[in-house]
Amino acid sequence: MTAAPKARALKNDRKPATTLATSVYDRLRADVLGGLLAPGEKLRSDFLRERYQTGVSPIREALSQLSSDGLVVREDQKGFRVAAVSRSDLLDLVKTRCWLEEVALRESIAHGGMEWEEGLVLAFHRLSRFPRPDRQAPPGDVAHWEDLHRAFHMALVGGCGSRWLAASCAELFDKTERYRRLAASGVPQRNELEEHRGILDASMAGNLAEVTKLLGEHYGRTVDVILSSGFKLMD
Repeated sequence: MTAAPKARALKNDRKPATTLATSVYDRLRADVLGGLLAPGEKLRSDFLRERYQTGVSPIREALSQLSSDGLVVREDQKGFRVAAVSRSDLLDLVKTRCWLEEVALRESIAHGGMEWEEGLVLAFHRLSRFPRPDRQAPPGDVAHWEDLHRAFHMALVGGCGSRWLAASCAELFDKTERYRRLAASGVPQRNELEEHRGILDASMAGNLAEVTKLLGEHYGRTVDVILSSGFKLMD
């Protein structure tokens, strides 16, 4: 084999491994955020290989990345565990989320223009057309509502003009939602549609003070129901 074909062959050999590692990372991350892998759970290599039907290398890459993300914890000589959850961490996440989203909303209102407004209205419309499923609903319905809910909140900050700021808001959303999903079985259902409608109206009116207040109240209600759900959190 000549040098050029050999190089191409090696490149092609590596591509599936990279794609597989990314797939495993995405699935493992979703299972941690969705509560399917419990806080503090030991992430044993044999269990993960069987669960995700893959080899050691993609698992190792995914765990290293999730450790950098703060979703799993590496223990010396003991491997990895799912990151713990705590009351103080939840409150810090929500506080930081409010700070960053206020900046992102200010920029979106000032510079997002018609494209941002149209995206936000469309995201709310889609969310409003799919009522939040109850706890007995099929998993697919719950997952669809979760996707629509996330899309609405990301649309709020989507006109900020900074991919780093938007990505930070998305990361904090996901980590906060982990708590809500973990506590979901004990969280009373509430009609969030009117809360989202008020947030939309204030955003469209360009009223930063009002939308910031409404978002803070919206997140505060979620924190209250999580803390009162009976789900055990560390202090």
